[in-house]
Amino acid sequence: MSHIEIIKETGVAAVIRGATTDNIIAIAEALKAGGVKVLEITVETPGACAAIEKASLELDDVLVGAGTVLDAETARVAIMSGAKFIFSPTTNSKTIEMAKRYGVVSIPGALTPTEILTAYENGADLIKVFPANVFGPSYIKDIHGPLPQVPLITTGGISVDNVGEYIKGGAAGVGVGSSLVNTKKELTSAYLSEITATASKFIKAVKEARGE
Repeated sequence: MSHIEIIKETGVAAVIRGATTDNIIAIAEALKAGGVKVLEITVETPGACAAIEKASLELDDVLVGAGTVLDAETARVAIMSGAKFIFSPTTNSKTIEMAKRYGVVSIPGALTPTEILTAYENGADLIKVFPANVFGPSYIKDIHGPLPQVPLITTGGISVDNVGEYIKGGAAGVGVGSSLVNTKKELTSAYLSEITATASKFIKAVKEARGE
């Protein structure tokens, strides 16, 4: 199965801010236990690429990528650290080009129909609709009317309560941040169990929305 297919099939990418080499394995294992096997480690955190490298080397059956990538230079560093996909909050053609050069999945951010199509025409594999909560699930359905060929990942304000509506609206998947993983909380065994339980709820909601 290709990396794009894994992202689509899983349907949920955990957006992990504040990841370090000390906490990433425990977090990833907790997410994996709940069925979330796609990890977006955001690179604005110092040492994030070291966390990407550690996760990529030590975790089986988990797809690790980089998030909040704003430029091609950062994309290359993340890719050399083991990132298998590049998430961005914006569209930068050079960043897309860098991802494609090294054979990793490119997921730039866009919001308007023009931005979404432009990103897709520049070679993006999936488009991150961000911030999705500005317009809500119905917006995804509206976008899919004229642009049914463009696969969309929604990020921003995604919760267990609304994730199904985004999937029903046509989203190929979602990116979920602090409502799934909050690295500011102490990673006790109880909190790790909570992460697993929440991940399981997200996966269940996605499958139900898909009719699986």
